[in-house]
Amino acid sequence: MSQEKEKDVRRWDVDTYEAIDTETLEAIPFEYPGSATEVAYIYPEFTSVCPWTGLPDFGELTITYIPRDMLVELKSLKYYLNSFRNVGILQEHVVNRVKEDLVKLLNPVTLTVKADFRPRGGIGTCVQADFHS
Repeated sequence: MSQEKEKDVRRWDVDTYEAIDTETLEAIPFEYPGSATEVAYIYPEFTSVCPWTGLPDFGELTITYIPRDMLVELKSLKYYLNSFRNVGILQEHVVNRVKEDLVKLLNPVTLTVKADFRPRGGIGTCVQADFHS
């Protein structure tokens, strides 16, 4: 047997960004526009995968926004976030993609997406993307 270690080429198949199901997102009317109401959703079971290894990334996603005249329907948000499950996407890109999709849907006054990913290789990642109109 050779003393050289063979490069570990094991990996799992990953989905592309096309698997992110933006079509499932639905907006519903907000009856108190101009009230400066802050809405926060906490999703403790967010999962995506590393685009290079296919290994899972687990984290808690927090979405905070001040609606203008629309809210996101919660079941549609859950299905949308679940569609990331097998998508190969960098942790730093997750928050920006979610931010862009929700801003397009809702046209909020402000919106922040924060992700706290569990450590892999000893390093945890916390990423935040903000939108202000």
